[in-house]
Amino acid sequence: MNSNWSRFNIASVILGFAFLYLPIAILVIYSFNESRLVTVWAGFSTKWYGELFRNQGLMDAAWVTARVGLVSATFATILGTTAALALTRYTRFHGRILFSGMVYAPLVMPEVITGLSLLLLFVSIDFGRGFWTVTLAHITFSMCFVAVVVQSRLVSFDRSLEEAAQDLGASPVTTFFQITLPVILPAVISGWMLAFTLSLDDLVIASFTSGPGATTLPMKIYSQVRLGVTPEINAVCTLLIAAVTIGVIITSVLNKSREVRRRRDEQAAYAGR
Repeated sequence: MNSNWSRFNIASVILGFAFLYLPIAILVIYSFNESRLVTVWAGFSTKWYGELFRNQGLMDAAWVTARVGLVSATFATILGTTAALALTRYTRFHGRILFSGMVYAPLVMPEVITGLSLLLLFVSIDFGRGFWTVTLAHITFSMCFVAVVVQSRLVSFDRSLEEAAQDLGASPVTTFFQITLPVILPAVISGWMLAFTLSLDDLVIASFTSGPGATTLPMKIYSQVRLGVTPEINAVCTLLIAAVTIGVIITSVLNKSREVRRRRDEQAAYAGR
């Protein structure tokens, strides 16, 4: 046996994966439990998924979460991509260090501080808390993650492609949409997926910035779990896990197929010379 894969290393990997994924597996299994007692197995059943879709409170919270996630992830992707372009292409503008620090500050800022500061901001400008305050808060803290992902791709970007397009008469806007964006699109999509996932997961910041009619799904789940875990909670968490897993798989497949097509085109271009 390879010394790099000793019994100790194998056992460590197994224990690590069990620690991470065994609780999730138990949650998924008990979402199909016949009994209302979530710790007592009484047989296989899907009735709690039906109960979930009849639970109007959870459905309303899920709809709010989906809308907040879609809107915030889209705007965070646009702003994060723009910030990444500014940090990568313009390396010597006045105030760059301050701008860079402000972009990346939410990465290290505690969520409690971010949520409280946003709450004080909305109160000071008399902006009613609701759907848009939660959305703005999610844009604020997720934009930096998009900027990091896109900037890592732009660092290795071949600028000669843009220079060639501009030499042929393309405007900067045309060059960006025809040359730059298609190349960095996998990073942009990954940033959007990350921002959307962070929005789905957020509890602390949404708790500070939400208002009447803007209860997100994590907030609803947390409020119900404090009174005891119900099978409907297991069901909705299982659906969230499935949605995130399917999204990651689809993104990975699309990125892989795009990479295969790019390599095939490069080989065809090299063979045609």
